[in-house]
Amino acid sequence: MAGSTLGTLFRVTNFGESHGPAVGCVIDGCPPGMELSEADIQADLDRRRPGTSRHVTQRQEPDRVEILSGVYQGRTTGTPIALLIRNQDARSKDYSAIAETFRPGHADYTYWHKFGIRDPRGGGRSSARLTAPTVAAGAVARKWLAQQYGTTVRGYMSQLGPIRIPFESWDAVPNNPFFAPGESKLAELEAFMDQLRRDGDSIGARIEVVAERVPVGLGDPLYDRLDADIAHAMMGLNAVKGVEIGAGFASIEQRGTEHGDELTPDGFLSNNAGGVLGGISTGQPVTVSLAIKPTSSIRSPRRSIDKSGAPTVVETLGRHDPCVGIRATPIAEALLALVLADHALRQRAQGGDVRVETPDIARRQGQ
Repeated sequence: MAGSTLGTLFRVTNFGESHGPAVGCVIDGCPPGMELSEADIQADLDRRRPGTSRHVTQRQEPDRVEILSGVYQGRTTGTPIALLIRNQDARSKDYSAIAETFRPGHADYTYWHKFGIRDPRGGGRSSARLTAPTVAAGAVARKWLAQQYGTTVRGYMSQLGPIRIPFESWDAVPNNPFFAPGESKLAELEAFMDQLRRDGDSIGARIEVVAERVPVGLGDPLYDRLDADIAHAMMGLNAVKGVEIGAGFASIEQRGTEHGDELTPDGFLSNNAGGVLGGISTGQPVTVSLAIKPTSSIRSPRRSIDKSGAPTVVETLGRHDPCVGIRATPIAEALLALVLADHALRQRAQGGDVRVETPDIARRQGQ
């Protein structure tokens, strides 16, 4: 199946189905010599894992990762790293009622027309279950970036449905089920989600991801720009319908005197560019914002058709996230780390011996 591989030099191929024996990935191009164990990867998988609160799917998957190759005596060998995550709590019978119909808003209809066959069990290949291997691969990329450049990649939820969540502190993000950057809206978020579940409905969300201490010079214009590849990767995440870099759509209302990030000997005065100019990283934080649509699998009756084209009504049973955005933060972080690692290797290969006299002002100001 085309479209299952991301990256050029740090290359990740994703495999598996929602209700198959396992999901996983193969990472090709990870540099040799880096210490790597399952524990390095498991921490990020645990952040994404289902069943961790009443607001997400209650599918109980331990998501224990197994390293099958590419690591010897605790270090990467430079050969392909195969990661496996076994499926242990699939309930395929929950999907028997929709095997002959198409869920509105889901990929059922398009998969059927593209391939002439589809796996209805949990959405098969189109399931968000396939984001687990992405997070696993992203953990490897994140560790390499941190060791090589001190790069950090963090994310948070800034909006759930109509509720905007003000940024208060990074410290709050890991301490609540919403990845919210503060406590002021938690009670409102809890009440909103409880009512949403009673309504049998779903909602969208907005996720922010920030990479700091990114090297200057990543990105290959014209068609492999850093921001273009970031957008490409993020749009590969289930339910993402919009990607902004930096000021994004807010730049429509900005004047040039406001939008252009002025430079001084002490650093940039703003970051409307989101850390990317002309498709190349500036050394400032790379900032990305994602719009995530409401979950398509909901209990509420929806009009649809069956495979013969006859009208029908679809009610989706089973265990689903009423807001897929709640668990999207670690996935978005992983995707950004994968793109940055790939471009860092590409820059090292093509421009590793480039030397300029102009100082890295973003690094100088501690960004």
